[in-house]
Order: sequence, then structure tokens, then C-alpha cells
Amino acid sequence: MSELTDFFAAAYTETARALEEQGTAPIGPPFGKYYGVPDTTVDVEAGFPVAGTMRPQGNVHPGELPAGLVAEAIHEGSYDTMHQTYAAVQRHCDAVGLTPGPVCWEQYLSDPEVEPDPARWRTLIRWPVTDPLGGVSSASW
Repeated sequence: MSELTDFFAAAYTETARALEEQGTAPIGPPFGKYYGVPDTTVDVEAGFPVAGTMRPQGNVHPGELPAGLVAEAIHEGSYDTMHQTYAAVQRHCDAVGLTPGPVCWEQYLSDPEVEPDPARWRTLIRWPVTDPLGGVSSASW
């Protein structure tokens, strides 16, 4: 986790370069896709949403965000406090009988290089969910 900021910086730089070289542009804010709940270590991908496809290039490989409905929340503030927003999403899911899946993603709506005040950062958290009967449902609040 202590290396996450450096990882994202390098991943976004390399991905942006690959997209530019392939004549493709992002169609939305950068994201981090997480496999499992982050603890002292984390399994994460970083990238940008694009229309269409792209070729693998160096460490950059195309991937997909999960399709379906999600529980989502906007986190306002430092990345250091995002665990509080995740806990709130989990409590909400528990209250309405939804089960968050093993993969989630964050879209970084604020650029820390443009907005240096962490209190003003905004991150969209999206967590795919299922209901107890196995169907897909959504919760947005």
C-alpha cells in the first residue's frame, strides 16, 4: 500500500503514452480496479476507459471493468480516509440485503496535481453487488 501512489503515477504515465501512440484517447477519468479488499498489500490495475480496443504495449494491457449494476458512493477527501466510505457502502449493502463482489473500482474525479487540497478530492467508488437470491441489483446513494 505504501507504494500505491508511485504505482499509479507510473501506470497512468505509461498507459497515457501507449494510448497516444495508438491514436486513442481516454473517454473518462482514470481508475483503479481492485481485486479483494486492500490491506497491507493490494492487487490492483490502473488505467483509463477508452472506446473500442487497443493493443498490448509494454506493461499496458487492455482489460475490462465488470458489467452490471453496482453500489456506488462519492468519497470526498483524502485517499487515506477512503476506508470510511467503503465501510459505509458495506453497511448500506448489509442493510438492504446486497452482497458486494470481490472486485471494485475507483474513478478519480479530481487530479491531485490540479487540486492540491486533499479535502477537495472526489473519488467515485463502484462495487458490483448481488442480492441474496443471486440476481444482480444496484444501490446508489
